[in-house]
Order: sequence, then structure tokens, then C-alpha cells
Amino acid sequence: MLVALFNAVKVESVPLNSNYFVSPRRADDVTADGTPKLRSGDIAPRRVVRERSDERLHPMLAINEDGPVLRVELNRPESLNCLDDDVLLEVTDLYTRLQQRFDLKAVVLGGRGRAFCAGADLRNPPGFGGTGGRERRYHSQIGYRACQAIADCEVVTVARLHGHVVGGGFALALACDFRIAATDTLFRLPEVDLGVPMTWGTIPRLIAEVGAARAREIVLLADRIDAATAHRIALVHRLAELDELDDATQALVEVIVAKPDYALHTSKTQFRAYSRASGDPTFADGDLVSLATRFNAAR
Repeated sequence: MLVALFNAVKVESVPLNSNYFVSPRRADDVTADGTPKLRSGDIAPRRVVRERSDERLHPMLAINEDGPVLRVELNRPESLNCLDDDVLLEVTDLYTRLQQRFDLKAVVLGGRGRAFCAGADLRNPPGFGGTGGRERRYHSQIGYRACQAIADCEVVTVARLHGHVVGGGFALALACDFRIAATDTLFRLPEVDLGVPMTWGTIPRLIAEVGAARAREIVLLADRIDAATAHRIALVHRLAELDELDDATQALVEVIVAKPDYALHTSKTQFRAYSRASGDPTFADGDLVSLATRFNAAR
């Protein structure tokens, strides 16, 4: 009887840009032109897989939505996904918009091409725009706001890392809840060697993740850190070979998605609350960069 019932059911197809699917119906329950007749209770959320990069809102990001998972990639592969004001503004805007995406349970941040992110765009470095004092200070905080938007995201955040993870790219990855890296990934914070302090809220986050002693080493010595060392000191949570990185990331995401939604969210936000229990001094990070730039120019 079940076989007969299955044969009598016809699943109607719908366009990929539809956010809903039509529940299965009998083959004769359609109009003359083949359009399904809708009844009460026929419409239900569907799992949608679609790639979109909104040229108006986020032209520097490639965005792929797969049911409860959003995959975001920095999309400047020709420059190893270097960061400028435009990229950081888009990251801030996107992650802020996710606050009310209650259908999502995980968002994965990666980078297209040979690297996750090679740091600031030296031809057009972020944080130095504006004319008046207040506007310049606003721009000086642009990296901090991007990292904070990721850290404040109500959805569980995952960084998928490969190639180079440098400077501002390191800061963006550190703001994520989980980090998974290819075995050939190299990490570095070169800011001190470049004559500027490490900002963007990175130092308190780094201390929280790996401890003050390790953080001091990473920031002040500015050494390169290979993936094995990053994993050993808990800078990354998992490692995978480059050709297995997508599968490993998917496996981690599936574990996250399978968790009860409310418990997952409240537990995540507890970590955020405890990390701020001693206060947040990073609101002045942009001022430190401005002062260092002026000091270096005066030398």
C-alpha cells in the first residue's frame, strides 16, 4: 500500500530563488497548465542552496547560503584578499545583518584564491579616511568594528583558513568562535615590525584564546606561526590537509547545526559576556594607530 501511495504522489518543482517548497500532492491536484493548486498548510520553509554576491551591498564578498549555514568568502583573490575600508565595511554590515537571521545556525568565513587574507591593502590601507577629526576617528575604528561585528554575531561563527592569515586577516579569524586551518597555513601579526601597535581588539581576544604569555610572544616578536604550532597552542581548533579542508569544515558545521538551537545560542553568548567581565578597553584602538602614524611620520 505504501508503494501505491508513493507512486500516486508527485513532487512539483519550484524555482531555485524560492524560499519555500510545495508539499507533495496527488498528480491530479494541479491546474490545467500544470501549476500546483495551493492549499492551507502546503507552504513550508525549504532548504535553499544558492550563491549570491549582492553587487549593491557586498561586492567584495562571495556569499553562499545553504539551509541553516551561510558561507562567506573574502573575494579579492588577485590581492590575496587584502583588506581595505570597503571590505571591512561590508564585513561589518553583513555580520550585523545576521543578528536577525534566526534561520541560520552557523556562518563560515573563508577567502577565495591562494590565501585566507594577507592583511591590509598597502596601496589603500584601511582606517585612514576622513577629513575632520571626528570623521578620521570613525575611520580609524573601521577594523575594530568589523571584528566586533563578527564577535557579536548571534550565529555561531567559523573561520576556514588556508594560505596566509596575516594582520587584519588574523584579527578577523580570531573574532570567530571556531577556527579550522589547512596544514600549510601560516599565521603572523607583523604590526610591531611595521611600527604600529596591534589593535582591532586583537590583543584581549588573543589573551583569552591562548593566554597572555603566548599572546605576548605572537604580538611583540611578530614571528611566523605554522599551522601545527597554531593548533598546539589552541590558536586553531582543528587541522586538515588542504584538499580535505572543505570536508573537515563541513563536518564541524554539521556538528554545530545538530545542536539544540536555544542551548547553543545561550551558551555562545555566555562566553561573550564572560570575555567582557573585566571591561573592554579596545574602544580607543583606532586612536593608538593614529598616534603611532603621526609619531612615525615625525621621525
